[in-house]
Amino acid sequence: MEVRELLGAVLLLTAVPFFLAGTLGLLRFPDVFCRLHALTKADNLGLGLIVLGLMVQARSWQAAASLFLTWLLVLLAGATVAHLIARKALADGQRPWSRS
Repeated sequence: MEVRELLGAVLLLTAVPFFLAGTLGLLRFPDVFCRLHALTKADNLGLGLIVLGLMVQARSWQAAASLFLTWLLVLLAGATVAHLIARKALADGQRPWSRS
């Protein structure tokens, strides 16, 4: 196994806990705002690690650049959709969760 393949595999495996944390946050957090936070932060970081792992294993710079641009587009789309969902929730009268 080459060093590139090993590094790529390590990066891919490192992404798994972030996706699990995002999923756990989606299932366990009390309101839509907290769930959005968990999904956008953890999943975007996990996706970034997956893209980085795939970029390391890519056979050309064009393929690596394509993966990077895909990740940027997913980041932009995720942030935009999370913002729209949070805005709609606020408009519907939902308030962020607090301990009190």
